[in-house]
Formats: sequence, C-alpha cells, structure tokens
Amino acid sequence: MTTLHAPAPVPAVASLRRSVSVRVVWVITGIGVLAALAVASVAFGVADVSAGDVVAGLTGDVSTIESAAVVKRMPRTALAILVGAALALAGASMQAVTRNPLADPGILGVLSGAALAVVAGLAFFGIMDPYGQMGLAIVGAAAAAVFVYAVGSLGRGGATPLKLALAGAATSAALASLVSAILLPRIDVMSTFRFWQIGGVGGAEWDRVAVVAPVLLVGAVIVFATARGMDSLALGDDLAAGLGEHVTRTRLVSSAGAVILCGAATAIAGPIGFVGLVVPHGVRMLIGSDHRWLLPLSAIGGAALLLAADIIGRLVAKPEEIEVGIITALIGAPLFIWIVRRQKVREL
Repeated sequence: MTTLHAPAPVPAVASLRRSVSVRVVWVITGIGVLAALAVASVAFGVADVSAGDVVAGLTGDVSTIESAAVVKRMPRTALAILVGAALALAGASMQAVTRNPLADPGILGVLSGAALAVVAGLAFFGIMDPYGQMGLAIVGAAAAAVFVYAVGSLGRGGATPLKLALAGAATSAALASLVSAILLPRIDVMSTFRFWQIGGVGGAEWDRVAVVAPVLLVGAVIVFATARGMDSLALGDDLAAGLGEHVTRTRLVSSAGAVILCGAATAIAGPIGFVGLVVPHGVRMLIGSDHRWLLPLSAIGGAALLLAADIIGRLVAKPEEIEVGIITALIGAPLFIWIVRRQKVREL
C-alpha cells in the first residue's frame, strides 16, 4: 500500500509562520512585563506597600495610609504609560518617514520646539489652559520638525542620517538656550517649569490624564493608519510610488501623527528624550521592520521603559525622587552612541 505524505510546507510560508509566532510571543511578553511594571509602580515609592494594600487600593479602598498611597500613584502610572507609548510611537513614525535609524523626537529637535512654544505661551501670553498648552506644543513641534528636515536636506546627498542628527542637535541646543533666556528673568515662570523642563510624571492627577488621553489617541490612530505606507517607504520613494503608494501624503500624515503625539506628551510631562530612539530600534531588532507589528510593540515597550525609569527614579534616591527624564537620558545616551557606531552613515 502506498503511503501518502502531506506535502512539506513551502519554506517561505514556514518562515512566515515562525515569524508571526515569534512576534506574538514578544507581544504577549511585552504586555506581561508592562502589567508587572504597572503593579510595581503603584507598590513602590517613598512608602512601600504590601500586596494586600495594592489590591485594596486598586478596588478604591482608602481606609489605610498604604492603600491611599496606591490610589495616589495610579494616575501617575497611567500617565507614564500614555507618555511612554506616545513617544515610542512618534519615534517609530519619524524613523520610517525619514528612513533614518537615528530619528527621535529629542534628537531631531521636536521636543525642544514643543518646550519652547509652551514656555513662550506661558511667559508672554499667560496661557495656563492645558488644551492651549497642548496646541502650542504641537505647533512648536511641527515647526521644529520642518526646520530640521529642511536644514538636513541641504547640500549633496539630501537628508542623510548624519546631517539630520547634526541639524537636530544644533537646533535642540539653540531652542534650549531660548527657553533659558525666557525663563531666567521670570522667577515665577522659572519656579513653575524648572521640574517640567527635565521631564517627569510626578504629581499626575486623573484630570490631567483625561485631558491628554484623547489627544494622544488621535495621534496614535493616525500613526497606526499609515503602518502599511511606512512599510512601502522603507523600499524607497520610487519603488513605493510604483506600488501605488502616495509617498508625499504618507509622509505628511505619518509626520502629523508623530507631531501630535510629541506635542501632547511634552505639554503634559515635559521634554523626555531617548524613548523614541531606543524603543523602536530595539523592537526592530527583535521582530523586524513590519510596522503592523513594530508600532504596537513599540507602544508597549515605550510604556514599559518610562514606567521602569519612573520606578528607578523613586527607589534610588529615597525619600527624594529623580525625575524620569534624567533616568531615560542615562539609559538612552550610551545606546545612542552604540547605534551611531554600528550604522553606516555617509560623511558630510
């Protein structure tokens, strides 16, 4: 009797299945890590609490000091998750639009542009409304992004990674100097924004979370909607256009989503750097460059990184705190140097 064997799977199909399974595993792992960090975020601080206090606090019980501390830390945890996810999504979008692995809201001057707009609005026009500040931050972020890309595109070779990084660094330094020039003569504004300038999520309340969450959701939806277009841009403009992709429209829409995310996150938490650089780059090394997977896992990774940085900042300097922007800089700066060294960039 002849035994019929099932045909062996086509290698490409088998590879795709393995790839999808690996990506699913990483997504599940990322969600698990994020959940564990969220629990740690409400459990650790100046006063540590027990597991029972965490459960009581999560159910709204404030009958003890410990459970009340858990309730107090919940909006801080939620804000860290939102801001971290937003910055990572913005970084992934900018890297796709510019085809530049060094692209990051902080390195390209976008965060500094948003910060300058917020500080100028407060100092010169007395704008304290959170929606007004977010609007100013988005406008400032957009202006900085356009300026850096225009400067980085000058000369032979167009917008190379090295020229964009240099243009962004110079722009960030100039805008930071302008922020200092505005703040130093104004003691009242300086006292309000000295900690905001560093970047942090301390002192978060649910009303702040409620204000920023819808704006970040709009930016995230825009970025996710252009995931397929980002994959096409990675092939080059000519090939992407040949595949039917509207290159200019995709770039504009993706950039708009990134600017909204950066502006809103900066307005509510201050300029926090390196999250948008480190997280998408690390995720790309794990699961590849398919943005349908890269974007959601980057959002999870960004939220986890900012939560971890916030927890570290609370634990290493008890009873004081180190702002999360300092911790992310300590993590991100060495990784940025490593990325620059391993990338093949053209000299000026």
